[in-house]
Amino acid sequence: MTASPFIDAFFNEATFTVTYLVTDPATRRAAIVDPVLDYDHKSGKASTKSAERVLAKAAERQASIDWILETHAHADHLTAAPLLKSRTGARVVIGEHIRDVQKIFKEVFNAADVSEDGREFDRLVADGETLPLGDLTIEVMHLPGHTPADVAYRIGDSVFVGDTIFMPDYGTARADFPGGNAATLYRSIRRLLSLPPQTRLFMCHDYKAPGRDEYAWETSVADERASNIHVHDGVSEAEFVAMRHKRDATLAAPVLLLPAVQVNIRAGHLPPPDDNGQSYLRIPVKLATA
Repeated sequence: MTASPFIDAFFNEATFTVTYLVTDPATRRAAIVDPVLDYDHKSGKASTKSAERVLAKAAERQASIDWILETHAHADHLTAAPLLKSRTGARVVIGEHIRDVQKIFKEVFNAADVSEDGREFDRLVADGETLPLGDLTIEVMHLPGHTPADVAYRIGDSVFVGDTIFMPDYGTARADFPGGNAATLYRSIRRLLSLPPQTRLFMCHDYKAPGRDEYAWETSVADERASNIHVHDGVSEAEFVAMRHKRDATLAAPVLLLPAVQVNIRAGHLPPPDDNGQSYLRIPVKLATA
């Protein structure tokens, strides 16, 4: 029988993001998946309220945090990984293809300090690689398509899917970011949905599909295969790609896209401070011509 970790979910409504504390019941070793730094784009002020909630629950569970697991360099929130690392000693993990994302956005932001080799993170992981979590094992699944670097983390009977797929009534992630690809996303999703039907799937986001009044973030492989509105069994790759291209063309950029990406490719660290000691986020400006 596949083991079930303790899973505590923390929903950040401002960014519609779910952070998870995943704990091995036997040893109380734990990992945090996709932590959120509370950031107000209008004022430029940040707080650690969401991260403190996770730490409080870890203390309540008497859990020791070994890993901070990033599913990708998020475009919709800033990560709280540096704070959590400083408080727990945990190592920050991300998929090895973060190097591709760094290369893309280093140029966008003219960010000379960004490495392109992922050294900002403590560990880069490859598809199929495993990490220990007490008596449990964290298995890495490289699931590109939303971005080149997306990974999911399989822990016991549960998979933390990042932005690859959403609740069945909401569908799937966009694939129009730099390096994204709808056909690649389809294949990643089919791989994810080839896991045993009872496998529990935990979303990174929820936006409450029309007609649903409550946020939700847990489903299963069986439910996704039966009823995901974009990619249920029977939807072909060509049909999915056509749908995704049409839908993505209507989507606005995430509100925190520009601040989030340039922070998250640095593993959550701010850009180097200017000579006045203050760090600044860059906003590339493109003037459209009539």
